[in-house]
Amino acid sequence: MTRATTALTAPAPRGGAHRATPRPHPHHDAPDTQPAFRRLAALPDGPAKDALRQQIVRAWMPMAERLALQFRNRGETVEDLRQVALLGLVKAVHRYDPDRGSAFESFAVPTIVGEVKRHFRDHMWDVHVPRRVQELRNRVRAACHELTRSPDGRGPGAEEIARHTGLTEDEVRAGLEALQSYNTLSLDAELPGTDDNYALVDTLGEPEPGFDLVVDRESLKPALRALPEREREILYLRFFCDMTQSRIADHLGISQMHVSRLISRTCSRLCERVCAQQVA
Repeated sequence: MTRATTALTAPAPRGGAHRATPRPHPHHDAPDTQPAFRRLAALPDGPAKDALRQQIVRAWMPMAERLALQFRNRGETVEDLRQVALLGLVKAVHRYDPDRGSAFESFAVPTIVGEVKRHFRDHMWDVHVPRRVQELRNRVRAACHELTRSPDGRGPGAEEIARHTGLTEDEVRAGLEALQSYNTLSLDAELPGTDDNYALVDTLGEPEPGFDLVVDRESLKPALRALPEREREILYLRFFCDMTQSRIADHLGISQMHVSRLISRTCSRLCERVCAQQVA
């Protein structure tokens, strides 16, 4: 037994003061700190009360750490589990009221375990899932374990799980989907049932530049129809027939400089009209 535990469980002096009587605990590492809690409740806020509260926390730390170890090998480090459990212990010591008549361990254990479970719920999911869906996942997972009785390990269907749990089939399907959301799968992971190293990344699409061309072409059509016929012809010869400005000038009987100015002016006008359409 630690020094802090010994000090907290030692009998109080005679003369009307309360004498601590040893009593059995359901937890082998649960110290008898009821006298300390009664003294704590009687003390005013200040350094003495803080010091006594710290002594009580230290006395119960072995039990909190043991409870934390029940959740090891679930993806979280033992040290982090220990810290979360101790946080729950501190909250339990602050909130416990000895006048209610219940033993501290009956209040502290669910508080500590609840704090650890809350940590897993809020911080250990790779994908954010609402709390209600997390609870559905837990009920569906438990039902799957209870209903899987066939020799081949075949799992129950959504209808069977719904009958067993009292949930609707939509709620069961939401819980089944959440079963796959606790941990994300690498994009390099090979898909099941394939033998050619076909991975998730191979199923992802890529940007299609042709879609942008369709949008640009459809946006230009009204503006092109509004152009004078000669300007439309110049653009057609230059960009669709791939004619040089010199050949266009010879074809229309105008100078190459005039063709260059017309192309520049027409393209600027088209850009302004398309931009105005997009803003509108």
